[in-house]
Amino acid sequence: MPAILITGCSSGFGLETARLFLDRGWDVAATMRTPDPKIIPASERLRILQLDVTDPASVARSVAEAGPIDVLVNNAGFGVPSPVELTEPNMARAMFETNTLGTLAMIQAVLPSFRERRSGVIINVSSSTTLKSQPMVGVYRASKAAVNSITETLAVEVREFGVRAHLVIPGSAPETRFGDNGMPHLLGRDNADYAPTIERIVAHMRNQSGPITHPSDVAAAIWRCATDPASPFRLAAGRDSEALMAEADGLF
Repeated sequence: MPAILITGCSSGFGLETARLFLDRGWDVAATMRTPDPKIIPASERLRILQLDVTDPASVARSVAEAGPIDVLVNNAGFGVPSPVELTEPNMARAMFETNTLGTLAMIQAVLPSFRERRSGVIINVSSSTTLKSQPMVGVYRASKAAVNSITETLAVEVREFGVRAHLVIPGSAPETRFGDNGMPHLLGRDNADYAPTIERIVAHMRNQSGPITHPSDVAAAIWRCATDPASPFRLAAGRDSEALMAEADGLF
């Protein structure tokens, strides 16, 4: 059976992706910073591994424990909605260490075996914030834009080795814990100039009335990239992301 390693499986996109691939017969290495075996039904094809993508020793250990894989999904990440002016350096550093450098670390850990076998797929989960400028996500957007740039170059570099690299670009996903996880770090609500914009953006993040991205949208996009050699390099996941991508592509 083909095998996949997915980072960030404790909830949201990663958890839904792990479930989808298990349901379709794959061997799944589902990684989490704090493993919780109760969130995915036990299966002989499932391994739940501890992984902190910012820790080189943890990266090396999890990749070794996962064994040979056919697909790597870099999904682990987080964002903090804050004005650029008020974003603390430590928080900016943490976003880049997880979202960008963590993705790079996993690529570098897995790619040598892919290159040696002349096969493999690397799928990096980005964000629709990279498609259009919007307030409060400047540093998070920068960390994901860096992932986009790395993946674009990577795809060119590894093509001759029979390895594929793809970007999956989700939109706003209020059904996940992504927004709630960032709320404790939000700064600026006590700032008279920024507070109105902050409240508007927070309300938008929690709004489920318009087009949104469901975790199943992301899992389906990852499945397509993993299994279809003709899938596009960049794939929107969710109706909102699809609309933003069409708008962005129409500008060029």
